[in-house]
Amino acid sequence: MRPAARRGPSRSSRRRLWVALFAFALALVLIPFSYNAGGRLETAFHIKGGEADAVDHELAQRFKSPYVHRLIVVITGIPDPDSIEGSNAVGLVVNRLRALPRVSGVLSGLDSPDPLFRGKGGGTLVIVGLNPGPGREESLIPPLRTRAVDLQSQLRLQFPEINIQLTGETPLNFDFRKVSADDVNRAEGRVLPVTLILLLIAFGSVVAAMLPLGAGLLAISMTMGAAALLASHLHLSILVENLATMLGLGLGIDYALLMVSRFREALADGHDANDATDIASRQAGRTLVTSAATVAIGFAALLAVPISELSSIGVAGLLVASMSVLICTCILPWVLGLLGVRVNSWRLNLPARWQSSRNGISVSSKARWGRWGHVVTGRPWTALLAAGLPLLMLAFQAWRISPGLPPGNWLPSSAESVQGLHSLEGMKRSGIVQSLRVVLELPKTAAPSTPAGWMAVSRFTDYVAKDSRCSEAISLTTLSGDADAPDTLSFLPEETRKSFLRDDGLATLIEALPISTLTPAEQNRWLRELRSADIQKITGITGAAIRIGGIAAINADYDAVVKQRLPKVITGVVMGSFAAVLVGLRSLFAAVKAILLNLISVAASFGALVLVFQDGYGSSLLGVTGATRSVFPIIPILSFAIVFGLSMDYEVFLVSRVLEERRKGLPGRDAVIEGMASTSGLITSAALIMIAVFSAFILGNFLVIKMLGFTLAVAVLIDATVVRMVIGPALLQIAGDWNWWPLGLSGSKATPRAEVAR
Repeated sequence: MRPAARRGPSRSSRRRLWVALFAFALALVLIPFSYNAGGRLETAFHIKGGEADAVDHELAQRFKSPYVHRLIVVITGIPDPDSIEGSNAVGLVVNRLRALPRVSGVLSGLDSPDPLFRGKGGGTLVIVGLNPGPGREESLIPPLRTRAVDLQSQLRLQFPEINIQLTGETPLNFDFRKVSADDVNRAEGRVLPVTLILLLIAFGSVVAAMLPLGAGLLAISMTMGAAALLASHLHLSILVENLATMLGLGLGIDYALLMVSRFREALADGHDANDATDIASRQAGRTLVTSAATVAIGFAALLAVPISELSSIGVAGLLVASMSVLICTCILPWVLGLLGVRVNSWRLNLPARWQSSRNGISVSSKARWGRWGHVVTGRPWTALLAAGLPLLMLAFQAWRISPGLPPGNWLPSSAESVQGLHSLEGMKRSGIVQSLRVVLELPKTAAPSTPAGWMAVSRFTDYVAKDSRCSEAISLTTLSGDADAPDTLSFLPEETRKSFLRDDGLATLIEALPISTLTPAEQNRWLRELRSADIQKITGITGAAIRIGGIAAINADYDAVVKQRLPKVITGVVMGSFAAVLVGLRSLFAAVKAILLNLISVAASFGALVLVFQDGYGSSLLGVTGATRSVFPIIPILSFAIVFGLSMDYEVFLVSRVLEERRKGLPGRDAVIEGMASTSGLITSAALIMIAVFSAFILGNFLVIKMLGFTLAVAVLIDATVVRMVIGPALLQIAGDWNWWPLGLSGSKATPRAEVAR
């Protein structure tokens, strides 16, 4: 008798193999690009159609100013620059800096008696123009710092107290990149051990625990690799690095946790590895796709914002969500199929109350959640009021949120450029960094070189200089020393004329330096007043107009764009998420309920942000001194886009499981209780991991990242506890079969309309 033929791989296992091979091939292509990907990302941001960006471009292209990109060298601890010793020291610094390649110009008190170069109370400063050439101007910072260190060592023999620091927009951007990379590395170092411990407790098996962790790390690498490739064609912000780590670990582990749990559950029900993989892929896969779609929609809405920082985060978020769901629905099922029962290998000897049943779900934990489900569904209205009222009170605080740049020293204090900026503040000369670059455009009949145009420039310069918020206004008329005679223009050095007079001779630059004590909010107000001023009346020239650039102008443009686009982003995210949940759950009622609960969760997290950071209650515990009084404009729009998608995860997990139980024939209340018992442990583990990931970034040096990490952590905490464990189940019980309206329980073994939820 011939032996039975050995059965080959099933069609589903072959399909999984080919899908996994495609995903692996994509990973192999992307991962090499992830190394040093942060070096390709930008610290500066661009506002498409923004006035400040247009001014910077005009200064570089039409004025051909050697000081469009510049930094400030702050020198302290030397004698008065008017003395021979002090003059020689400054001269040595100037000559050595001027000799460096791609330095387009150097200005100091040796070139001009302008008090701008001398600090009040001592110290002097040197302005260095940079020529970015084919690369970013940030690449010039390391050689400049090396030269500064050499000069400091050389001069210290004569002046023991000398200190040479580099600051300005370019050094600040360079240091922000380094601080951001260091924060990411430290955050990963903090969160990975904690995450592994939580996964070991959740699964009780080393092999099962390593799979979600591996999925999260792979999602980060693939996202950063894709971002590095796209950075050659798009403006991608350095915040992408932080976001990829935050969400790569959060979403990758979250999704993998669900897939591994469903696979182990199917094994425990007696299915073989192949069938268990099919079941997990079908049941968990559908949930993951719906969940990832809601996350992706939030980030897609950011693509419509014409700020490179936000649109690049939208790109990064789409990449993270795509890579996470690709790994967990393509690679992970194939790996699980190979492992089979070995997924439970290397079990841990956990305490009895943590011991897992054969499907990986703690028996005592499931029983506790089942008992809790009985309590909530037994008195749903009481549970709804007890949990909902405090949450609404916290959410109400969100109305007090005040977007804007926080006053005070919120920059990373360890950065040399920040220390240099503080030195400038002590010298009352920090306005050179925060200057308003005003381009005054005049008609051909009154060009700046004509008597009428020259007087117009002089009038506008005086108007700006007399403002109490201005420490100094620099223009052609002030540099020439004669406000009445345009003939003195020819006596100015060519470098100065190019910097302050456009190539067609019809526009001129006026630099307005704010006083050192002016807060960002006050700078913003001054800028708005200048932009709305009657320039024709001030200059006496019909057709005169101004455009304003500089750091303060960029910040004001940013704030205006965010305020304009935030309602559209909110609308897009809400409507897109509603459509995704409606398609995923096929229930209008469930989709509406999910949106409302999400709005409450987001508002509550914003309320916590207002109380802790803006008002300062407990902010010292997070390393923030006092109240910030305002919240970075990026936080509300970015947090809403992220939180709304993340909050939907647990709603989809819970409702999908309850729907699955109802289709198996369980009555309404029993289905809610079973859904809670089956998913609450999973949701709790996933939420703890997500909170650990976000909390790791709260300990960083960037205040903006602290705020973002805090908002996301609080949102997940509220959503996974109060909303999904109390309010959500209570509403499921109260609504009964209306939860599945209008399509009902398609495929249910029970007759949905004939059965009243118990």
